[in-house]
Amino acid sequence: MTRLANNWRLTAAGMLAFILLNGAAYAGCTQQSYSGHSYTVCGFDVKAEHIEFFNLDQNDIPLGNFDRLSQKLRAEGKTLTFAMNAGMYDQNLRPIGLYVENGVEAKKLNRRNGGGNFHLKPNGVFYIAGERAGVMETDAFAKSGIKPDFATQSGPMLVVSNKIHPRLSPTGTSFKIRNGVCVADDHMAKFAISNDPVGFYEFASLFKDQLGCKNALFLDGSISSLYSSEVSGVGGYLPMGPMVGVYTLP
Repeated sequence: MTRLANNWRLTAAGMLAFILLNGAAYAGCTQQSYSGHSYTVCGFDVKAEHIEFFNLDQNDIPLGNFDRLSQKLRAEGKTLTFAMNAGMYDQNLRPIGLYVENGVEAKKLNRRNGGGNFHLKPNGVFYIAGERAGVMETDAFAKSGIKPDFATQSGPMLVVSNKIHPRLSPTGTSFKIRNGVCVADDHMAKFAISNDPVGFYEFASLFKDQLGCKNALFLDGSISSLYSSEVSGVGGYLPMGPMVGVYTLP
C-alpha cells in the first residue's frame, strides 16, 4: 500500500493505485486549496482497501461517533484509518434514505418529495458493489439493478453528468462546513470536506473542476466530520448517523 503522509513511503502491500488530483498523484488524505478555501481530500481504491459503511453496533444501537466506531473495529482486530459521516439521518441517528450494510438493506430507497437538502432533487446514492463503486442519481440507481454490498442515499447531487446541480447558485448565502463524495473509474472513491465554511456552489465546483468528478454527492453540512490517521481531523463534535470507514487488518 502506498500513502502520502509527510513524504512517500512504500510498504510491502504495494496495492493501492494512485489518483490524479491537482496534477500530482497521491493516495490517502491531503490538504488542498481551491478558490480561496481549504479542503481535506482523501482517495481510496475499493479494489485495494477495506471500505465499509457503519451505523449500528452489535446491539442495534447507533455508534454515533468515530471513537465508538474505532472501538468496534478494534474489538474485531481491525484498525480504523479513515472515517467520515455518510448520509442524512433522523433524530434517532437512523438513515432517512437507502442504506445497505454488508448486503442487508436496512432502509429502502427514498423517492419522496419534501423539504431540506435531502429532497433537493436530484439526490443520489453512493454505493459499493464488490470491487466497483459509484455515485448515481436516485432514479438512475433504482433502474440500474445494482445489488450493492454497501449503499447510502443523500442529497442533493452536487455534480450530475459533469454539470453542477441546477439549483445550486453561485450567489447562495449559506456557508457551512460541508462534505461529499464522488467515484472515478468505477473504483476510486474521492472524499472531500471543507476546513472552513463554504457555499454549496463552491463545494460542487471543487468536485467538478478540481477533482474532475462527473457525478458527486453531498453527504451533509454543519455536522460534517472526518477522521484520518494521516492528517488533522475535522468536526466530530456532534452525533452522526451512517458513517463510511476504511480499516486495515494485522
